[in-house]
Amino acid sequence: MSRKTLLTSREIDIILHRLACQLIENHNDFSNTVLIGLQPRGTYLAERLKKILIEDYQIENLKLGLLDITFYRDDFRRKDEPLEATPTKIDFLIENKKVVIIDDVLYSGRSVRAALTALQAFGRPVNIELLVLIDRRFSRHLPIQPNYRGRQVDAINEEKVVVNWKETHSKDEIYLIPKQPKIDN
Repeated sequence: MSRKTLLTSREIDIILHRLACQLIENHNDFSNTVLIGLQPRGTYLAERLKKILIEDYQIENLKLGLLDITFYRDDFRRKDEPLEATPTKIDFLIENKKVVIIDDVLYSGRSVRAALTALQAFGRPVNIELLVLIDRRFSRHLPIQPNYRGRQVDAINEEKVVVNWKETHSKDEIYLIPKQPKIDN
């Protein structure tokens, strides 16, 4: 099985700084903006962006929440094995705030739709934006597009985008793996 590297560690670092600068350009001091990372995979991206915004660009009082969407998905009852939820960690209201939803890969749009529903429990935001590291452009099932994207990838539906973070793997790396051939027994 061959895999194609989409982004190296260095390229990911450059993209994260670009995304941070785009957020600053649109949200200035973040006094009325909150970041919401989608559990589980969007949390690494959200936490990394928060660190860059605070340490490299001196943004103060930046609020970051982590949202679990497991039971808001429209396909959660269709799984063969039981799903395991990750704790939601949002200790603030989003009422009248600008919300930036953060996830690693935008594929069908179903996770984002589930996040929009789940966020209603925390108030009514004035605006919601979407930031993704990888946008699988031709895979959408719902009319959802990112406001911020690290890289756009044209992958056929059977190909899988894999995002490895140094927090869980030995290094940051994003690659594309081809469809697995079926093995007949």
